[in-house]
Amino acid sequence: MNRHKTHPTHAPHERAFLVGVEIRNEPALISIEDSLSELAQLAETAGLEVVGEITQKLDTPNPATYIGSGKLDEVVALVEETLGDVVLFDNELSPRHLRELEEKLGLKVRVVDRTALILDIFAQHAHTREGILQVALAQYEYRLPRLTRAWTHLARQAGGGGGRTGSVGGVGLRGPGETQLEVDRREIRKRIKFLKDELEKVRAHRQRYRAQRKRSRIPLISIVGYTNAGKSTLLNHLSKAGVLAADQLFATLDPTTRKIELPGGHEALLTDTVGFIQKLPAQLVAAFQATLEEISEADLLIHVVDITHVNAVEQAKAVEETLKEIKAEHIPMVVALNKIDQLPDPEGAQEALQYFPRAVAISALTGTGIQDLLRMIEDELYENFVRVTVQIPYQEGQLISLFHEQGHIDQIEHNRKGEFIRGAIPGRLMARYAPFIANQKPEDTIINAEVEE
Repeated sequence: MNRHKTHPTHAPHERAFLVGVEIRNEPALISIEDSLSELAQLAETAGLEVVGEITQKLDTPNPATYIGSGKLDEVVALVEETLGDVVLFDNELSPRHLRELEEKLGLKVRVVDRTALILDIFAQHAHTREGILQVALAQYEYRLPRLTRAWTHLARQAGGGGGRTGSVGGVGLRGPGETQLEVDRREIRKRIKFLKDELEKVRAHRQRYRAQRKRSRIPLISIVGYTNAGKSTLLNHLSKAGVLAADQLFATLDPTTRKIELPGGHEALLTDTVGFIQKLPAQLVAAFQATLEEISEADLLIHVVDITHVNAVEQAKAVEETLKEIKAEHIPMVVALNKIDQLPDPEGAQEALQYFPRAVAISALTGTGIQDLLRMIEDELYENFVRVTVQIPYQEGQLISLFHEQGHIDQIEHNRKGEFIRGAIPGRLMARYAPFIANQKPEDTIINAEVEE
């Protein structure tokens, strides 16, 4: 009797066919070709094998199938030819789009849009309780209006087979793990409420932690940037943190904070944050509010830009747009043009500097330019002052004291609303005083005190 040695096997990769659509009257940061290339990277990060792609330019999306009927027939034929399991759209699809597309493509093929793909990647990379809660909330809010065959034809979100490979789970389906057939809209709404309540507790805990941190008066620096720009590598170099720094999109999801020492001997807290991306799903911005507050309440931002990327400027613009969305655009910022060690021509970094104010060229991997970056950070935190006019309530006595200790005061007026101060503060403190920016004239003045230089 022959005995065959068995070996562990792995589920085959699902095969993804990409569809990109350019809407002519909707301006985009990057070209459809570059956006589709980014989608391919996202697909590979999620564990998919890309087997083909197609693009179309439209004035407006087709109300039923998003793409035109002729183009859809072409997609159906190509998916059959390439044995695709997943049709991956580079746009967010409505519930009707998903339903109509799935009817046309058949039961063996699943339709996933860019938003569902990013949510899936986040589900893979969430490890802390907070991260898992945030991702689950975003997934449920995305799926609530989309309870169609897209989610119910498989046995389980986290364990059901589907597609030609008969694979387990599947991109766009990872998450809480309940049988979709058993989860109706009412149950999902209950779960959304529960997750929001839990995240509110997390948010309150973070606020207490930040308040404690502020009392220590150690400045907080948040590292921001496009996904895979090298943020974690920079944190590792500056703090020896040992954070995962993988060459893939969204390798870091849960924020990490470490203490660093600046050249002048000052200490600062440095936080690595989740990477941004163009077309960042609104569900993620809302769900990750507690985490993103780490950015919006920082004293200084380090914007890491992958200077080797063909769309470096466009990626920087996408980051800036997200910062505006989370109301963090007022925070002082320095720009680190990263990966200069990978430039074929070192002079290219110098040319790029002209596009970015307050920028320094670095390599987070080799350490080139790191000392210049640290000196720029220290200058921004301790030497650059910003003129402000604030109305601070008396209950915020800590902020009043901080202004007196570290700011330059030109005028103080006491009124029923609190203390009206006109003067200058270190740029690193702007985030703390931003909620109290006042008009130039105080109201209901009780005591007027001019401060002499």
